[in-house]
Amino acid sequence: IIFLCISICLGEDYDLDDKTGLGRSFDGIGGLSGGGATSRLLVNYAEPYRSQILDYLFKPTFGASLQILKVEIGGDAQTTDGTEPSHMHYEDDENYFRGYEWWLMKEAKKRNPNITLIGLPWAFPGWVGNGENWPYSFPDITASYVVSWILGAKQYHDLDIDYVGIWNERSFNSKYIKLLRYTLDKSGLERVKIIASDNLWEPISSVVIADKELQDAVEILGVHYPGTNTVPEALKTGKKLWSSEDYSTFNDNVGGGCWARILNQNYVNGKMTATISWNLVSSYYEDLPFERDGLMTAKEPWSGNYVVESPIWITAHTTQFTEPGWTYLQTVGHFTHGGSYVALTDERGNLTIITETMTHDHSVCIRPPLPSYDVTAQNVTFHLKGTFASISELQVWHSKFDFKTNKTVLFQNIKPIKVTEGSFSIELDVDEVYTFTTVRNGQRGSYPDPPPSAPFPKSYKDDFDVSGNPYFSEAPNFADQTGVFEYFTNQTDPGPHVSTLRQVVTQRPVTWVADADQTISVIGDYQWQDLMVSCDIYMESVHTGGVFIAVRVNKGGGVVRSTRGVFLWVYADGTYKVTNDLNGMTVLAEGMSGTRARVWYTLTLTVKGNYASADLDGYPLWKNAVLWEPRHGWAAMGTSSFELAQFDNFAIEALA
Repeated sequence: IIFLCISICLGEDYDLDDKTGLGRSFDGIGGLSGGGATSRLLVNYAEPYRSQILDYLFKPTFGASLQILKVEIGGDAQTTDGTEPSHMHYEDDENYFRGYEWWLMKEAKKRNPNITLIGLPWAFPGWVGNGENWPYSFPDITASYVVSWILGAKQYHDLDIDYVGIWNERSFNSKYIKLLRYTLDKSGLERVKIIASDNLWEPISSVVIADKELQDAVEILGVHYPGTNTVPEALKTGKKLWSSEDYSTFNDNVGGGCWARILNQNYVNGKMTATISWNLVSSYYEDLPFERDGLMTAKEPWSGNYVVESPIWITAHTTQFTEPGWTYLQTVGHFTHGGSYVALTDERGNLTIITETMTHDHSVCIRPPLPSYDVTAQNVTFHLKGTFASISELQVWHSKFDFKTNKTVLFQNIKPIKVTEGSFSIELDVDEVYTFTTVRNGQRGSYPDPPPSAPFPKSYKDDFDVSGNPYFSEAPNFADQTGVFEYFTNQTDPGPHVSTLRQVVTQRPVTWVADADQTISVIGDYQWQDLMVSCDIYMESVHTGGVFIAVRVNKGGGVVRSTRGVFLWVYADGTYKVTNDLNGMTVLAEGMSGTRARVWYTLTLTVKGNYASADLDGYPLWKNAVLWEPRHGWAAMGTSSFELAQFDNFAIEALA
């Protein structure tokens, strides 16, 4: 009993010492925009709220103070929560102003000029695959396509991309990686380094060891969701190891606990020197897949509401008191009674220590499964040795997750701790994060509360006048789920449809998610039941063209192929039909419409209760088609295949 008391009461001792050398160089903590369309709604926020969100993400010593921004190189394909436009829809097409990732990178750089920028393609336009759903049959074309995006970032936006990743989720291609390195060098981009393979530790680690040319081409071994662990072969390569996509967890306090645990233990267990969250900010409709899996939430541009979630402040525990280029000490590890600690130095006398004592059930990430372990309250004593022995005081920042009384405290600056003869002690409770640091400029930034949350407006109109939204290629609040809908100035029609929204993807993209065979863009409130939607439509494909408007659309993201709802289709062959699904297989009504290509028509679809009706140019096509499911969902528009079509004067009236 006496021995037990001494062990618990005196606690455990941990040395922090640089005398025996240092660990690996710290490369930063970051967020990922894309993979896919995860920042879609962010761009539509009005000021000052949009800038406030960006400050919480990127402004140094304010919020998350992110050190890395990774973005999707848009490929015109569904890549989780939507599609992002390519800079080259077609082989003879180049446009470096599509989408919002250029804007986001510039906003990040504006706040932190030293932020590391990474690009990664999740998908490619169909022409890159030359008819195959595989980007490496013609690796020279793929390499040139990716390098053109990097060159365009510099030429048109003065953005220096630091790293480029290899297409993930499928086996990597050594020939392509070498060719990409050659193409980068030939284009004067020697400083742009390659991360591979943005998937698993193997087989890339073993192949890099065996292939000297590949070893020279790859700078970083990047892995997804490693569970804080690495493999011996990865360590043997001598390469930097990154968790190049991690987290992907609902951003409540358990999500914050997940993030706290992996930020420390990715290095303690896996020697990973960078961790990047998928995703940066949950800025997509909440009923799409992976709702609220961002560091913060900003999904209501129509209200201005956003939420600074706990992962923002957990990130700050590291990022506000370190910089890329700092070095981990070799003396990092696990506490005897659970939890972990890391320590970093700038090798100029500064020291930052981060501790976490997250319990198992309060730090479970979405993947991989987390083996059971125990954490208990404990007293720990740190002994500062080597060049740190003369430190006399450390600033203290504290977070405590309270899952019982919901009195959670996040990133609170508390009284500095005295270091006596090189040592200090601290009582660590469970589910806590501490930062002890010589760095004095930490700050818990804040703004006045944003407006309260509100549903999407029940009455909504958009005439797609590009002058009302000059910086972005997509109309506000539309979330493309297959295909790309862009502003289009109609040079041949000086009439009322001079500015429209046009679906521009004409070939199925090279994709790793099951894109639909039709194109579709959704908008509105997923809880809408009774609704009237109208839109002017223009089919460009003679004989084969087809477009739709829809209500009660119930799915998007990677399961978009199985989307159900009420879809009103008209075709260039003079027919129409009403279906209960995007695939057009469950037909509720059909008949002749007299529609043809290259003529503008106005479609109106009304659904109330179990009945649906539609008008064409104000004349009834049919009335009171009976439907039962689904009971609610988004509004939408789209095309029957990958084809050119235009839309104008979109309007919604929610009836219930």
